[in-house]
Amino acid sequence: MADALREVTMEKDFRYLMSTMRYITFMRPVFNTRALFSDETENYVTPMEPMPGDTVRIRFRTAKDNVDNVFLIRGAERTRMKIEMSSGKFDYFAAEIQMGTEPLHYYFEVQAGKIRCFYNKCGVSRDLQDSRSFSVVPGFSTPDWAKGAVMYQIFTDRFCNGDPSNDVEDHEYYYIDGYTTRVRDWDKTPNPSGVREFYGGDLQGVFDKLDYLQDLGVEVIYFNPLFVSPSNHKYDIQDYDHIDPHFGKILYEEGALLPDGHVENRFAGRYISRVTDRANLEASNQFFAELMEEIHRRGMRVILDGVFNHCGSFNKWMDRERIYENQEGYEKGAYLSADSPYRSFFKFHNEHDWPYNSFYEGWWGHNTLPKLNYEGSPELEEYILGIARKWLLPPYNVDGWRLDVAADLGFSNTYNHMFWKKFRAEVKKVKPDALIIAEHYGDPAAWLRGDEWDTVMNYDAFMEPLTWFFTGMEKHSDDFHLGMLGNADTFANTMTYHMSRLMAPSLQTAMNELSNHDHSRFLTRTNHKVGRLAKLGAQAASEGVDPAVMREAVIMQMTWPGAPTVYYGDEAGVCGFTDPDSRRTYPWGKEDTAMIRFHRAAIRMHKKYKALSHGSLKFLYKDYNCLAYGRFSLTEQVAVVFNNNSDGSREIRISVWEIGVKNGDTMCRVMFTDENGFNEEPLVYGVESGEVVITLPKISSAVLVKHIGGELPI
Repeated sequence: MADALREVTMEKDFRYLMSTMRYITFMRPVFNTRALFSDETENYVTPMEPMPGDTVRIRFRTAKDNVDNVFLIRGAERTRMKIEMSSGKFDYFAAEIQMGTEPLHYYFEVQAGKIRCFYNKCGVSRDLQDSRSFSVVPGFSTPDWAKGAVMYQIFTDRFCNGDPSNDVEDHEYYYIDGYTTRVRDWDKTPNPSGVREFYGGDLQGVFDKLDYLQDLGVEVIYFNPLFVSPSNHKYDIQDYDHIDPHFGKILYEEGALLPDGHVENRFAGRYISRVTDRANLEASNQFFAELMEEIHRRGMRVILDGVFNHCGSFNKWMDRERIYENQEGYEKGAYLSADSPYRSFFKFHNEHDWPYNSFYEGWWGHNTLPKLNYEGSPELEEYILGIARKWLLPPYNVDGWRLDVAADLGFSNTYNHMFWKKFRAEVKKVKPDALIIAEHYGDPAAWLRGDEWDTVMNYDAFMEPLTWFFTGMEKHSDDFHLGMLGNADTFANTMTYHMSRLMAPSLQTAMNELSNHDHSRFLTRTNHKVGRLAKLGAQAASEGVDPAVMREAVIMQMTWPGAPTVYYGDEAGVCGFTDPDSRRTYPWGKEDTAMIRFHRAAIRMHKKYKALSHGSLKFLYKDYNCLAYGRFSLTEQVAVVFNNNSDGSREIRISVWEIGVKNGDTMCRVMFTDENGFNEEPLVYGVESGEVVITLPKISSAVLVKHIGGELPI
């Protein structure tokens, strides 16, 4: 009993120490746990992306003259670190480790008198937690051009119609229980079942708007799928080898009409001749190559969407709709013949039900989305690896792949990991600086060990926590929780936990979006309306929205670790509930020009300060609806602060000493947003007692940069 009571007492004492972060003293200054810091950025790991055999210097920060010992612990080895330097209020301890071929996992032990604590990726801890160790993988690097890069996602059919001659026509073909519709009113909102609606956006439209994108500050364009497909979203690929002529070029429209003799085959002859004609396919590929050349000439990059988990039932390998049957140059599809060379590409459940076999594995049960059977077909595996290589190589030279539902590619995780290792090896062999981004929900750590994906679309460590904090809404607008709105502790804890699952090379390239094609527009989430297009109607998506909250979110997007990714039209004030309403057209001529100017300024700020793309991150202040954090290195310090209260101003004391700002320094406000808009007028704040005191009006944000003499940093 005495031992049990002693343990409880020790636990209470330590929790008190950690929560107050102040003291027990042992003939020394107060043990300052808030000064303890390290991470995996280049500020604390040099080089950050080592090769096998390299010597890596690992650093740990403490308050000056405040601790007795710091140990670097890796497995069974415990290395005492030495003071490398002192700067301002801090001592920096260092140890050098020679990298082998295996990953390095480590954490720190800190001793101050009789007090001992550990430090890992989640911060100060009493208990040793190997699962949250820092990690460095020799040979794993992500492209430098992608670290903090400003990306722009384009859903092509809705961005800009530059070439009406390639538009899909009314009744051009039959798709999922209905005929196609050519939408002639660009401003019309999508129907709830709008998958057959085509607005005419194309690659010529992108070409025409490159000046706009470049002026906005875009560095990387991410295209939703571009390959041949009868849907407007094209996540049901018909032909991976060619750009869809409805996005590219249609030079030839005549052709033999195929019979309409089967219920399954309601594709009009015009569609068949347009999208399977070799001249149109090659012209579309050629035009894409010309577009890529122009984008690269402007210093921008391109990422393509790789939909490799499933294809469309109309794919030339399956040919359920009999598009390719009897056409010259095409083999029989797997749906039409048991002898098809593509039969092993799919998993059929009734081998005797030919020729019209409807029993094949479909993605989520959808028979228009047959799941690809990699485990049963080495030929399929090699074909897709060839597609990955093809578009990275001349004449296209794309710069990376976004992988749709990547973790579900095969029928087992064992195969999936094996395939993505092969995929990475092939991609990096033909283009070492290509980027591999995976769509993934949940913990991605198993896929981000340096030999599969580079990074992920950052739902768990960006989009979702940010949305809850600023709006209290779920990312589909399917739910609202008042307890999540403005909950700074939940936000910080969630971000810290999920960010700990990504190593620095992945974190700095993670795709940080506020909106995308699968979820509601962020601006719509600010109105707290729960529901979707079919229930609430299109107009409700724009009612009661709060651009001031949107501006707060963009400031966080542009100052958080990762690659800030703007979903087309977000910068122009586009609203919309979740898919398909989030796929509204870009409002050319009717843009919210003030929101565009703001995005342009926020992107300019993001690019100006290296700490925003490569710096460390530390939370500096948390309270209900209020939050501040720092992005910093030894040479640059930035503080970002938010007042998300809708009922009044707040005075916030930011402990900027934690990011290396000293008493007597000054910090310059370089960006400010509130209900009235934004401004970049400099405003200087003094630093006293290691703090900056700033009063923010309701629904506002500010970005402060340490001022180092001379001209103000504007």
